[in-house]
Amino acid sequence: MTAEAKSIRVLTVDDHAVVRQGIAAMVTGQRDMTLVGEAANGRDAIQQFRAHRPDVTIMDLQMPEMNGVDAITVIRNEFPEARIIVLTTYAGDVQILRALKAGAQGYVLKNTLHKELLDTIRAVHAGKKTLSPEASYQLADHATDDALTPGEITILRLIAAGNANKEIADQLSLSEDTVKGRVKNILSKLGANDRTHAAIIGLKRGIIEL
Repeated sequence: MTAEAKSIRVLTVDDHAVVRQGIAAMVTGQRDMTLVGEAANGRDAIQQFRAHRPDVTIMDLQMPEMNGVDAITVIRNEFPEARIIVLTTYAGDVQILRALKAGAQGYVLKNTLHKELLDTIRAVHAGKKTLSPEASYQLADHATDDALTPGEITILRLIAAGNANKEIADQLSLSEDTVKGRVKNILSKLGANDRTHAAIIGLKRGIIEL
């Protein structure tokens, strides 16, 4: 059996070339790992996965053409045994849950130490689920939160885009009083001081994206 056949075959997916280069250098420096492919977006990731069938895929979330969660969903539907680690700058609990529900087995932040990422690759390859400490804290912090309804998320998205209550009411064919009531619910559920604070929390937690 060759060294490559015995090593963990890794695919890296990120739209920033410098991140891919960093991961490539780290992986190729390990005796038990081999880099088999790279991709710059979700669509490319699916094609690269089909071509190389890696043991472990390292996937960014925010990418052009197709994001990481959508790519994970497609890959896991086609290859249920696929083992995927999310490597991202986002530690929002909703974003983390979305990735885990799509089928990711690991969630690591880009500011993490190289050793943590390497340990996560080995753990996920061995069939374990691994979250970085910060991701675990975020999930625990919001585990008992009252989730926003789809309608409230739509309103929060419009708030973040700079719309006033009347503009939101017009766009959604609702009364202004209805919108005011839902905004009040949103502030309460998020523990926000005002509309701007609610939008910031929504973006940070991954409830909405701009």
